[in-house]
Amino acid sequence: MAPQDRSVRAPSAPAPAPPRPRPPLPLRAAAGLSGWVALAATLLPAGWPVRWVPVLLFVCFGPGAALLRPRPGARLEAFALAAPVSLSLAVLTATALFLAEGFSATAFLVALAAFTTVVAALPGLPLPAAVPGGGR
Repeated sequence: MAPQDRSVRAPSAPAPAPPRPRPPLPLRAAAGLSGWVALAATLLPAGWPVRWVPVLLFVCFGPGAALLRPRPGARLEAFALAAPVSLSLAVLTATALFLAEGFSATAFLVALAAFTTVVAALPGLPLPAAVPGGGR
């Protein structure tokens, strides 16, 4: 008779979930720094396009682009949602500063830039991929 294997095997642990895909570090760093670039642009002389273009682009797209995490194939959807989300956050920030009687362009940009920097370091809100038939 052959000896029997009486060793006890531990149950195998479930495989770890694959890590969430994250945009490359330079892209996330750019989203986090965009508000500070816009704030620095306000130090330029008034009337220069180099002054208002970064501020306008940041306020319209920066916070929303940092907040949303598109899935592959849904990048256009994330870009389309970045503007309304950014403008909504800008309105909420401006309203809060007005109610606190502390509104200024500098305070507004600092608040949005700080929010964008923090959010760019987080994973972001996932968006459902656009699929034919509404995902049913």
